This record gives sequence, C-alpha cells and structure tokens, in this order.
Amino acid sequence: MSDHSISGLVIATSAGAPMRSARPKPIHLLCGRAMASYVLDSLEAAGVHQAVVVTGRDGGRVSKRLLEDPPAFPVTFAEQDVNLGSADAALIGVGHFDDFDDESDLVVVPGDVPLLRPSALTRLIDAHTQSGAACTILTADASHPAFLASEDTVALDLVERDRRDRVRSIEPVAIDHASPDDVSAGVGSGDQGQEALAADEAPARVVEAALGIYCFRRGLLSPVLRRSLAESLSARVPIRDAISVLAESGHECRTVMIGDPSDVLPVDNRLELAEAEAELRRRTNRYWMSMGVTMVDPDHTYIDATVELGTDVTIFPDTILQGATTIGNGTELGPGTHLDRCRIGNNCKIEKTTAALATVGDDCVVGPFAVLEPGAEVANDTKTGPFFAGS
Repeated sequence: MSDHSISGLVIATSAGAPMRSARPKPIHLLCGRAMASYVLDSLEAAGVHQAVVVTGRDGGRVSKRLLEDPPAFPVTFAEQDVNLGSADAALIGVGHFDDFDDESDLVVVPGDVPLLRPSALTRLIDAHTQSGAACTILTADASHPAFLASEDTVALDLVERDRRDRVRSIEPVAIDHASPDDVSAGVGSGDQGQEALAADEAPARVVEAALGIYCFRRGLLSPVLRRSLAESLSARVPIRDAISVLAESGHECRTVMIGDPSDVLPVDNRLELAEAEAELRRRTNRYWMSMGVTMVDPDHTYIDATVELGTDVTIFPDTILQGATTIGNGTELGPGTHLDRCRIGNNCKIEKTTAALATVGDDCVVGPFAVLEPGAEVANDTKTGPFFAGS
C-alpha cells in the first residue's frame, strides 16, 4: 500500500425512490448498519485518511445516521440540493475538503455498494499511484455473468479506447441478454486500428465495463468537472464525462480490472438489498466462526454486524442477535432465541428466549419461552425456568 495521501469522496445522493421508500437509499440497513457505512469502512481499510460524503436533500437524516456509526477517520458532509448528477455532486464534494493538497489523490465511490471489498480499492489506489495517471478507473470484463444476472437489458458504461489503446471516454451502452455477442464483438471498444489487420490476426480484446469507482489526481478534478458541466446539454451530468475531458486535454487515464464485479454492483431495489444482506451475513458468520464461535447451522443464524461475541460461544439455529448485543465467553444461545441490544454474561444458556435491552449475569439459565422486557436484569447464577417474564 502506498504512503501517498489519499482522500475519499462518497456520492450518497440517492433518494428512497429506487427502494419505494421514504428513507434515503444510502441509509437503508443491512445487518443493522447503514449501507453507506460499509463503504466508509472499505475506504478506511484501504488507507484513506479523510472523506467527504455528498448527500441529497435529506442530508441531515443521512449524516445523523452515519455519524451514529462513524469510521475512524474524519468525515465531512456536503449536500446537493438539486440532483444535477454525479459530476455536480463530486464538484460540491471536492470543495468541502479542509486542506488544499493538489498533489494528493481522491477515490470517488458511490454510496450504494455495501459489498465493496477493501482489496478492490487497494488495487485501484496502488495502480493509480504507481502509474501517475490523471485518473484510474476500476473496471471488469463486460461479458461477466454478474452484469446479466437479473434484467433482460442492462446498461453498462463501456470504456472506449483510441487506436493507440489509450482510454478515450466511457460510453453508456444497453446490452440485451438475447444478444450477448454485442459485448464480445467489442461494443464500446472504440476504433482500435484493427482495419490494418486481417480478421484472423486481430488479437482478442476484453471489453471493459467501468464500475463507477475512480481514483483522480485531486488537483485536476475540479476544473475538469466544471468543464464537463459547462459542455453538457443534459440536466444531469455523470462523473464518467470527466474521462473524455481529461483525455481531450492530453491527460492519461488508465484502467485496472477486477475479476468478479459482483461485490461492486450497486444496490438498487429491495431484492438486491436482501441479496446484499445475505452476503454480509455470510461474511459476518464466517468471521465469528474464525474467532472461535460455533454455529450449528450458519445459514439459519442471523447476527448483526454490531454484535460482539466471546470465545467458545455456541449458537443453535434460528437465533437472531441484533443491535449492540454482547455475548460472554462459553455461552449457548438458542435454538429460537432473539436478543436485541442485550448484555449476556459468561457461561449462560439462553433457550427460546426473546429479550430487548436486557442484562443477564454469568452462569445463568434462561428459558425456554422466556421474555425479558427492556430494563430487565437477571442476576448471576439464576435459573429462570420456563415461561419466565422479566421486567
């Protein structure tokens, strides 16, 4: 990882319309945390030292939710009052950095990619700092099945190159499932100068789809965005338009490809929200099992990312742990237990119990069919018996 100064810019301007919700999309919850919080986590893990989050008109609501679960680095919030596209949002965000380090680099990430892994960002940042390019674009093979998993027609942002193989622009292209050859035939690959080659001599070229994640040389971004906004005839200008402006100005843009784009695809509806949550739960469960927790049936164990578990905890199926719940060492939970923001001590057995905002001491046996209401406290060495009601 480079020691070069890296800042982050998160475009979290989406309203709740795609979700058919009054809640802004970036703060829809997955495993107990806001969607955009996972993006900030990935930026932090990739070495970003500060970030600006650009929100939509519900900026106060978004910032309040994200600051309840803040990353370790400083975060500033900026609001885009009118949705004029991601280029305008990025320009607003760049103006909210406290420092004026034009030599630093800036990673631009959408706020609706909660599955984004730090390794993808690290690869992008390293490639960018080593090349010295004006911009580096995270891409994937446009023919990858992940792009064609749901809709009959999918819109991809394909990288256009000139005959010298230099990145020229990013162009939106609609790909029909019924005509996958549109991708493999080189839609969006630009004039590659292949007319000079015989058809059987032309090298195969991977058509790259841009994933909406960029690393820019920060000092260049503001003037490029202003020019993009000035030249566009559209009311909403996407940040991808900055690539053609950079290329026309003689600046080098590069790409770095990842093998599987599944973790970088945006969450745009409730179905994709559920799929993302399922993947985050799998990651959470795998983490805790690697830390010494036994899960009898991980596929039927539901643990929020905000939960803390001790060692030698055993969890039986249909157990749900939510909020800031903490479980002590050696405790057995379930089956059929639901705990929300509870503190459970060491060496307990909690069976078929529902509890919220309750505290259980060490060496307790609670349940089956117990209910602990908010504020309930179970003292050390207590056996509640079945159908216990604590308040």
